[in-house]
Amino acid sequence: MKNPPLHRYATRPGLYFTDDGGADAVVRSETADHIWLCVYEPIDRPSAFYNEAVRLFKGSPVPWTQEVRLFPVCSRIIESLYVRETLFAMSGPNYGLWYVHLPKAWDGMRYAYRVDGPWNPTHDVRFNPYKILLDPYGKGIDGNMKLDPAAFSYACDIDNGIVHGQPDGEMSTLDSLGSMPVSVAIDDRDTNKHEGEPSHPHVPWSKTVIYELHVKGFTANAPWLPQELRGTYAGLAHPATLSYLQTLGVTSIELLPIQAKQDELFLQQRGRHNYWGYSTLGYFSPEPSYATEAAQRSGPRAVRQEVIDMVRALHEAGFEVIMDVVYNHTCEGGIDGPTVCWRGLDELSYYRHQHNNPGRLEDTTGCGNTLDFTNTHVITFAIDSLRYWAKRIGVDGFRFDLAASLARLDGDFTKHHPFLYALRSDMLLGNLKLIMEPWDVGYQGWRTGQFGMPFGEWNDAFRNAVRQFWLTDPVERPGNGETGMQEMATRLCGSADLFATEPGRGAPSSINFISCHDGFTTADLTTYARKHNEANGEGNNDGSNVNYSVNFGHEGPSDDPIIRRNRERAILNMLGTLLLSLGTPMLQAGDEFGNSQGGNNNAYCQDNDTTWLQWDWMDAQAENRQVRLFESVSQLISIRKSLTLFHTEDFYSRLSQIGLFKQSSRVQWFLPDGTTPVEHDWSNRQSRSFIMRLTSQQSADLLIVVNGDQGDTRFHLPPDSPWQIVWSSSQAEGIEPAPGDTVHMASHAPDVNWMATKPARHALSDVIAQTQRATYMSTSAMTPSSQTASPTTDDIAVAAQHTKPERQSAPDDAKTGGTIAASEHNMWAVPEYSITLMRQVGTTAEAM
Repeated sequence: MKNPPLHRYATRPGLYFTDDGGADAVVRSETADHIWLCVYEPIDRPSAFYNEAVRLFKGSPVPWTQEVRLFPVCSRIIESLYVRETLFAMSGPNYGLWYVHLPKAWDGMRYAYRVDGPWNPTHDVRFNPYKILLDPYGKGIDGNMKLDPAAFSYACDIDNGIVHGQPDGEMSTLDSLGSMPVSVAIDDRDTNKHEGEPSHPHVPWSKTVIYELHVKGFTANAPWLPQELRGTYAGLAHPATLSYLQTLGVTSIELLPIQAKQDELFLQQRGRHNYWGYSTLGYFSPEPSYATEAAQRSGPRAVRQEVIDMVRALHEAGFEVIMDVVYNHTCEGGIDGPTVCWRGLDELSYYRHQHNNPGRLEDTTGCGNTLDFTNTHVITFAIDSLRYWAKRIGVDGFRFDLAASLARLDGDFTKHHPFLYALRSDMLLGNLKLIMEPWDVGYQGWRTGQFGMPFGEWNDAFRNAVRQFWLTDPVERPGNGETGMQEMATRLCGSADLFATEPGRGAPSSINFISCHDGFTTADLTTYARKHNEANGEGNNDGSNVNYSVNFGHEGPSDDPIIRRNRERAILNMLGTLLLSLGTPMLQAGDEFGNSQGGNNNAYCQDNDTTWLQWDWMDAQAENRQVRLFESVSQLISIRKSLTLFHTEDFYSRLSQIGLFKQSSRVQWFLPDGTTPVEHDWSNRQSRSFIMRLTSQQSADLLIVVNGDQGDTRFHLPPDSPWQIVWSSSQAEGIEPAPGDTVHMASHAPDVNWMATKPARHALSDVIAQTQRATYMSTSAMTPSSQTASPTTDDIAVAAQHTKPERQSAPDDAKTGGTIAASEHNMWAVPEYSITLMRQVGTTAEAM
């Protein structure tokens, strides 16, 4: 039997160039009556469709939206825009798809869709042929929405920037062409487009250190970049930027959304902008405003190429690229929002609706709408978009915003959702890093740990526990804290209570973090006891009121050396806990040097110095607080990456059904007096000091010594071997644990900011390479160079004056590594409120 001929058109939506010089266009709408593909050409150039199109003239007794139905191809001239619009009638629906073949098509072609059908807002049917619509699969976008009545499907007016109208009222008859962006065709048929691509780093989950950054904000103020590269994809790909990231030591760069975005209606009405980008306009198009001006002038293909080049540069430097993506809602907002794409194509199919009121949208995102992932075609749309970014752009993974909304069936969350199965089973996507933000604002929206394999999930329980333990418990509730040894031990061991959900799922599935884009920076957690979001224009009512933050006695920046010392140690305590815990650590950009947002914990609309990282500390000649923090965090990341005990895919311990730890041969616990904790100790939330011993047959054992109490504490270390300091959060203050009854002053590097020693003609990368070759004396077993930054002389004096017992200079044995033979001493004095990593010495161990 002879096979039937293939269908003429592609069966996936999108615009596909064909060998005859034209293109096939496919778009989905299950309920429309008519759809036209519209191509836009300037009037002063010959039309490519002159012989096919029938021109429509003004003054016809029939409205042009009716007259266009009479011809398969027609055109009209819009003098005010100096543009010719050629409309091609599409055939369909064929299983919900509409088709047309363009006889001619070219790279850079501007196009859009117009859709006609019923206008019945009470049933959420809002077709309007006067509105141009983006191609949901369009790879390029040109232009921006203007706050104009023509942008809305319903009749409305705008007075002083405020929209007045009834979404359920009359249909608007204003043409939106000129007020809305259009799609741009990009010819992707080049068979050599992937040649020369560097190999992907493929960092194992167990060795991953994630670094969350905003493409623009990271380099908008970067002093090492020429002005034209600041805040751009090219700026992130610059060798000096990559060198900084390598010096820090992270492995995987998580980019806040870089898909094309559009400001929400309420922001446009206030004259503000969505800086973060969680308001997607195009799921296949990169955000053009992050490209260099030269690329923007050249058009969407050049913008996309700059993104591809950025990803390739990051790969060449050894970094993975993870994209933050927003498939839970679109930029169209609620029913009163503009008509950009999905609303005009088929709002009934794309969005979730209230069961008892189909004219209203279900909103589990807090953004006005929720894409309907119970619809197979919405799932297909998302998968196609993800595959495009993975295959064509080259990214290594995705972080899914408000992922609980993507896994709701009939309103209820399930780990067996078809979208999650589609991700798992896809041969490309299933092998990437897939990270879930495991909550939304809907009913029972908190789902941390419930997505299952192979997904990583943001661990808010880790965030809250570490903040409480190091900040609010000792400062606001001393002696009556909420987070004790058991909670901290659980988080240090990878949060098995949340993530040990099925065989084979290990600790790396817990994405541990202290801060992220949404909330206080880590430094602001120690500087502000309450949020300061007045600049957002919402009366300081936006943003979370539950932050577990403190100010150590003064709200905002302070010159008091005691306050500054306490804040710096608290920052290192939190970041130290983050990087010494099992799981996958995620660091927010800027936290490594104490970046502040002035107490704004919801800076989503601050596209300015509030959110742009401040790099002026690099140019200060003297050593400063930022350098101390940077060096300490960089050192700790290096330590983590070098120790195989942290490179495990499993959990160190699990909780029994009654909440007690099961015995484990890989981890041991001790109280400061050297005894093993019993049930009472675990349940006592006032037990805040303990030792965690990580054991291994292949490498040296490690101790994580936590002193969560006020005052230096004597710890009885395991007596079977001597121990050596590897890192301590107290070292930045110039003190460190020591054998005996008192802590010691730590030796430190020269009082100089090495980042400011670069000759003007040298790139930052050259400076970093030069300084890494320098060596200075250190008390840390893991520090071969000056990376242990020093406090200022004044800060050392203050620390010595206000910390009990009195600090003493380190004896000779401490100066050569902080090691005392086990037979001599196993008693160590550990500074108050500190976390310390120690290493077993005198055994056959891995190279450090």
